[in-house]
This record gives sequence, structure tokens and C-alpha cells, in this order.
Amino acid sequence: MHYVRQRGSKEPIPVGKILCLGQNYAAHAREMNSNIPIKPVVFLKPSSAIISEGESVVIPPISHEVHYEVELVVLIGKNGKNITREIAYDYIEGYGVGLDMTLRDIQREARSAGEPWAVAKGFDTSAPLSEFVPRMSIPDPHSLTIRLTVNGKERQRANTRDMIFSIDEVVSYLSSIFTLERGDLIYTGTPEGVGTITHGDVIHADIESIGSLTVNVQ
Repeated sequence: MHYVRQRGSKEPIPVGKILCLGQNYAAHAREMNSNIPIKPVVFLKPSSAIISEGESVVIPPISHEVHYEVELVVLIGKNGKNITREIAYDYIEGYGVGLDMTLRDIQREARSAGEPWAVAKGFDTSAPLSEFVPRMSIPDPHSLTIRLTVNGKERQRANTRDMIFSIDEVVSYLSSIFTLERGDLIYTGTPEGVGTITHGDVIHADIESIGSLTVNVQ
């Protein structure tokens, strides 16, 4: 069982499903030579993919092209099904900083063959995650600078206002398919600027008003 923590609370929250959005920033979709999606592109990661601040991303030997992707992560606070956009934020416990580490060469092979992305996206250590801040401390999650550096050099910088599908849209859409439960996580997609990391790199990600996350690469 994996747990997350919210700033100011001593109670650890067990993680359930990790639901992730692909191509939720138009510029990133373009850099991946993909069409702008007309509905959310959804994939899952297992909770065993989670690591925390100061831990290491371990590159598996099956891949030779591992990419970083910084993302705003939503923590679900209570169970819900078929949630409307009007009440979607009532189901959010908090926000965090996450990395969606991707075996890009493996993903490319899977996409070409029409196969799932599970290996490319769900390998151990593929979901670095910060602590969470309470939802009420972030008045507008769609006006935050999101940024990532590798070895101190900036690689990604954008604003969460550039999301194609807003957080309330995403919560509503996902809850029409999956029952959302307390402890579920939603990775909301990455902006443009993704690229390769290698052994010995240090990745630092931060989102305005939410916090930061630093991990090493092995």
C-alpha cells in the first residue's frame, strides 16, 4: 500500500487509482506529432509507481529513451460517480506536483502496434510525487506557473491555464467512467518541452503556490 500526505495533516491517505491524462496541453500534443484531442486521453499507472521527494527514478534496462513530464496532480477526497462539473471541486482534497516518467521508445513501439501504454507509463518509479496542499489554499488551479529543470537548466515552463480540459471537466469525465474514490490521483497532463534524462541527472519540478519536487535518476 502506498500513501500520500497533505500539508498540515498527520493522517496518511492510501492511494487508490492513478488516472492520467495524455496530451492535455496543445503545444505538447503538437511536439508529439499528435492531433489535439477532442476528449480526454486517459491511461493508468499502478500505485507501485510512486516515489517521493529525494528518491530516485530507476531507468529500466528495456528502455534507452526516458522522458520527464511535469504535471499538476489532483487528490480526490471522497467517493463519487457521475459528478457534474458544477460540484467537481467538492470532491478534490488537494493538489500536488508530479512527474509522469515515460519510456518514450517503448511507448512509441506500443502506439505503432496499437498496444496499451502500460509498460511505458507504469514501470516502478514512474510516478514521483510531492506532498499535497489543501484545495482551499489554491483559489484558481488554472492560473499557476508550472516548471521543470534538469541539472539546473530549465526544460519546461508553462501555465496551467493552457490545459485543454479543465480540472472540473476532467473530474466529471473520469467519474462518468470510473467511480472516483478517496485517495485516487489524477495526473492532469504535461506542457511542451519534454525530453530525455539519463543516469545521474537531478530533476526539479515546481508549481506556483503548490510546492516542489526533486528526484535523482539512476
